Amino acid sequence: MKLNNIHPDLVVVTGAGSGIGRATALRFADAGAHVIVSDIDLPAAKETVELIQDRHGRASAARLDVTDADAWESFAREVRAAHGVPDVLVNNAGMAVSGAFVDLTPADWEKQLAVNLFGVVHGCRAFGRQMIEAGKRGHIVNIASAAAFTPTPVMSAYSVSKAGVKMLTECLRLEFGPKGIGVSAICPGLINTNIGEHADLVGVDAELVARGKEFTRRIQAAAAQLPFDPLSPDQVARAVQRAVRYDLAVVPVRPEAWLGYFLLRIAPGVNRRMTQPFSIELLERWAARALRTS
Repeated sequence: MKLNNIHPDLVVVTGAGSGIGRATALRFADAGAHVIVSDIDLPAAKETVELIQDRHGRASAARLDVTDADAWESFAREVRAAHGVPDVLVNNAGMAVSGAFVDLTPADWEKQLAVNLFGVVHGCRAFGRQMIEAGKRGHIVNIASAAAFTPTPVMSAYSVSKAGVKMLTECLRLEFGPKGIGVSAICPGLINTNIGEHADLVGVDAELVARGKEFTRRIQAAAAQLPFDPLSPDQVARAVQRAVRYDLAVVPVRPEAWLGYFLLRIAPGVNRRMTQPFSIELLERWAARALRTS
């Protein structure tokens, strides 16, 4: 493990209005960086900035639709003009589309890949070019998922998008590394964020989906009451900082992510079958149970 010679003073984080993005922005700000907090939800981004400023940190808010390549170019130019070239970019913005493969439409696939994969592509391109032109060391962190290496039947679109992020990261490490720019993929398992709240679940009764989400909220709330929240987004934020500090390629977060990561290498057949019991029918039964117990 090598120590990376980067001292982040300017950090850009996407999807930083909540969850992993917010936790990451707070951590970098606490470490002394000026953080550009971007999110498609500008009021949420401003809330994160207020939290940082309440802790005597430095931050600025910006609205960014990561699916818009032109918006990325404008955003990158504005950041450079106002603050300079970032030392670190964290591509965190994401969403989930789940459901049986045959129920997913081309529009569902396009929506999933536009945010999770092409949003990362656009960010790496816009700020990667700046870092290369500036000729200074930098780092790009892409938030992938344990789904990048552990297939799940009802998450084909999401898993493909995150596997793409992981492979993009591996390719850019080879291309950007000789130019002094590190690239890392963070692969979390189950984390307490609102991605499930905004997920598109295709092919399942809407009332059951709503009840299932309520059940999930209860689990997350219970976890948050424990002395150490096992689902805390801050676990991912710490992994992001560690990846930058040591120029790590792939960093699983949480036991289930590490399990899938190692099983892929030592027992790929087991890894493939590990989530096979999951199905739309199982999700429906799970949501129905939440309905009965509410």
